[in-house]
Amino acid sequence: MPAGKGRGEPNPGRTCVGKTMAMLCRLGEVPRHLLVCEKSNFGHEKSRHRHLVETHYHNYRVSFLIPECGILSKELKDLVMDSGPYYFVKDLPLHELIAQEFINTFVKKGACYALTYNTNIDEDNTVALLPNGKLILSLDKDTYEETGLQGRPSQYSGRKTMKFSAEGSTVMSYFSNYRIQERQPKIALSTVTDLPCPVLRSGELRGEPEAACSAQELFEWLGAVFSNAELNNEPDNFISTYCCPQPSTVVARAYLCTITGFILPEKIRLLLEQLCRYFDEPKLAPWVTLSVQGFADSPVSWRENEHGFRKGGEHLYNFVVFSNRDYWLQLAVGANDDCPP
Repeated sequence: MPAGKGRGEPNPGRTCVGKTMAMLCRLGEVPRHLLVCEKSNFGHEKSRHRHLVETHYHNYRVSFLIPECGILSKELKDLVMDSGPYYFVKDLPLHELIAQEFINTFVKKGACYALTYNTNIDEDNTVALLPNGKLILSLDKDTYEETGLQGRPSQYSGRKTMKFSAEGSTVMSYFSNYRIQERQPKIALSTVTDLPCPVLRSGELRGEPEAACSAQELFEWLGAVFSNAELNNEPDNFISTYCCPQPSTVVARAYLCTITGFILPEKIRLLLEQLCRYFDEPKLAPWVTLSVQGFADSPVSWRENEHGFRKGGEHLYNFVVFSNRDYWLQLAVGANDDCPP
């Protein structure tokens, strides 16, 4: 018997192999993701585009892509430049969110959104204020609570750095006794040249072999474009071998705009409406897209739907707007969420 080993002692070699196999099994687990795709028309009486935009409260990034466009219209550019501001209030006592003066000033007007800053929802206590007057509390990684503004006082005894987004400029004056910063969203405008684009048909959500790409293929392609990935499938590219799905066409130039900050649903609704008006006059572009990403650490995705992080904190949606006012709507959430609404 080898020195140092006695009966009943674990075999170090076997333990190592067992742990390695368990780790490999965990690495092989693909995080669960949900993607819902649907099609409709902006003029349809049952179209739910407005409702879904208005109930996705905590928006971190908005991007739109316009093929065959080199210069942004004045109307769109004005909306982009008017997408802020938002505010950081440091060390705010949470009981301020249930003070009657705060309720009268912001909540009753239905235009105030707030979210804790620099907190990880799977590790920290997080708080979100919705414009309908509800507070969403994630008191620890296993507790999710939806409440009105008359909760137990102990729930609001701490201090958090909060980010606020609200119509008007009253946030600065209301929280003047605290350390408050006004920030403007970051805006990135660029023109992409010689961009391979999928061929789409508004009535073919699932695509058509050799004639049109599917909504799923478009969704993956947009992710590559927004990540500035190469789309040429070069064998010596060690970052990405992704290429544009087929059939495709190369557009001479495409306009890409990305806004990053804390963006109100109302601002996004106006952007979407303006993108619909883009086709009021004949354009070379067959479609445009508007993509919106939520904060990964928001306790909610849509409405009061619980949102988690764990293996992935994504909750996002994308509109594909066609020249005939048809649209595709894609909604995606990550590992812990229920199916998007």
